[in-house]
Amino acid sequence: MLFSILIANYNNGSFFKDCYASIMNQSYQDFEVIIVDDASTDNSVEVIEKLIANDSRFKLYFNEHNKGCGYTKRRCASLATGEVCAFVDPDDAIVVTALEKMVSSFKLHPTVSLVSSKYYFTDLFLNKTGEGTHGEALPNGTSYLTYGRGAITHFCSFRRSSYLKTSGIDSKFKRAVDQDLYYKLEETGSHLFLNDFLYYYRINSNSISANANLFKAEYWQIVAKEDAFERRLTDKTVQKSDYHSFILDKRFYLIQRINRSITNKKYCNKYYLLLELLKIDCKHNLLFFEFKFKLKSIIYSKL
Repeated sequence: MLFSILIANYNNGSFFKDCYASIMNQSYQDFEVIIVDDASTDNSVEVIEKLIANDSRFKLYFNEHNKGCGYTKRRCASLATGEVCAFVDPDDAIVVTALEKMVSSFKLHPTVSLVSSKYYFTDLFLNKTGEGTHGEALPNGTSYLTYGRGAITHFCSFRRSSYLKTSGIDSKFKRAVDQDLYYKLEETGSHLFLNDFLYYYRINSNSISANANLFKAEYWQIVAKEDAFERRLTDKTVQKSDYHSFILDKRFYLIQRINRSITNKKYCNKYYLLLELLKIDCKHNLLFFEFKFKLKSIIYSKL
């Protein structure tokens, strides 16, 4: 069973050698590595090319211009040929038995679409600093969308056949790309949780979902969640009460963002947030839809 390791790289040349070493040390060696560089401005390409050398299992591709996380990860997935796929961030690493345990799980559970595990936090030198608080089995009768506790996280792998049943990774997403993917995969089959730590998650200043970028990640998580609710309301696989709870959570988030942006000079952002809040609060909001989508196309690159 070929395992496709997918790596979307941008300016992580200083960390990639650790990611590469963890892949080469895997107990399971039937893999390919798809790397797409998103027009890095550091020495990433030089570092990667030197490390992978003539190893045909590694395939390096390039975006002509910087396209962002969603576009780059979508391209990674489209280039994969393995039966099982998983994303590994270029500044992170995986435990020696990570691939082996994932492949075994898929072989034992043919109806499973995605398998997830636990992760360690590390410092810049990959020294463990703690255990990730997320990662657990979903209680019976719940879904990742409605459970709301980040149950699915690193290290998560999925069947490529399941991925091909979805609309794929949304190329417009700048953050929360994995969350959007998990919602879609959950709609194609069951989820299996491994109570093992298989991933090393390095915290650094370039992280797109941590530190100063945390509030931006929250926005994209809400976008992914709303898209999933809209899909599942259409096919009636989600309760309206759960959707209403999400709307209240979204309203609270928007109020917080508006309060934080009082002194922000990016007026398009403010107007968009206010419009979203008005849309929620108005009983008859059809007039707001056209404005919403026009403004979204303008500010996606800003948020």
